[in-house]
Amino acid sequence: MSVTTAIPTAAKGDSPARRALRRFLRHRLAVLGLIVITIFVAGAVLAPWIAPYDPVATSWSRIRKPPSELHWFGTDENGRDVLSRVLWGARASLMAGALSVTAALLIGVPFGLLAGLTGGWVDTIISRFTDAMLSVPFLILAIALAAFLGPALENAMLAIAISASPIFVRLARGMAMEAKATEWVEAARSLGNPPWRIALVHVLPNIVPPLLVQATLAIAEAIIAEASLSFLGLGQQPPNPSWGSMLNAAQRFLTQAPWMAIYPGLAIFLVVLAFNLFGDGLRDALDPRARGR
Repeated sequence: MSVTTAIPTAAKGDSPARRALRRFLRHRLAVLGLIVITIFVAGAVLAPWIAPYDPVATSWSRIRKPPSELHWFGTDENGRDVLSRVLWGARASLMAGALSVTAALLIGVPFGLLAGLTGGWVDTIISRFTDAMLSVPFLILAIALAAFLGPALENAMLAIAISASPIFVRLARGMAMEAKATEWVEAARSLGNPPWRIALVHVLPNIVPPLLVQATLAIAEAIIAEASLSFLGLGQQPPNPSWGSMLNAAQRFLTQAPWMAIYPGLAIFLVVLAFNLFGDGLRDALDPRARGR
């Protein structure tokens, strides 16, 4: 009779990244969110080639036509194809979400690391200024800054970036203060490493996972903020398409042409939901308490 020898399932090359990937793939809603994000990003990138019509071309003979074989999503008040405008509008919304959050990271993380690792009066000034910005609701602050800077997509992205940066300052500061008390940071300081090297080499790599999760969730908020600013006329300017400006134009024709509001509104809903699902799955996958799973 042969005896079967039990072989450990964990391979020697099973890295933390692979374990995190396995945990993420088990999160079906997060995978679904990633698929939806990929579809929208692909549609935005390929919009010049897959959009059936020019998004700004008007036609007085096709005003407010319902969905049909020629115009799958119908046409708007100026005879423009809604599907083409949704695809091109994805460029503005996704670019505003990604670039503004990236800028918020570049603004917030250095100040957070500086406050957390330096302490003293530097920490006090940065923390009080951050608290003051956080006391104002994110969207209200973004609207105020966009109104001050002027109506333009670039100004809207800058306003969103400034408004979103305090949360990254607070997150980076808190984690830097925790890392500063660890033995490996004390050892690096005792070896004569300058503060900038401790921040970039020893602290920053260890706070990347929570920053990545927060950035993913912040993109969803930034997309809603860009749509809100465009709806108010402070973001993407006509005739260039944006989901928010499309909703603004559609509000006058909700009863005559509801498709004008349904499709850009559905696009915002799906993208924001997808980013939130993806962020939740990413948070669970990168959770250090789940490393053993």
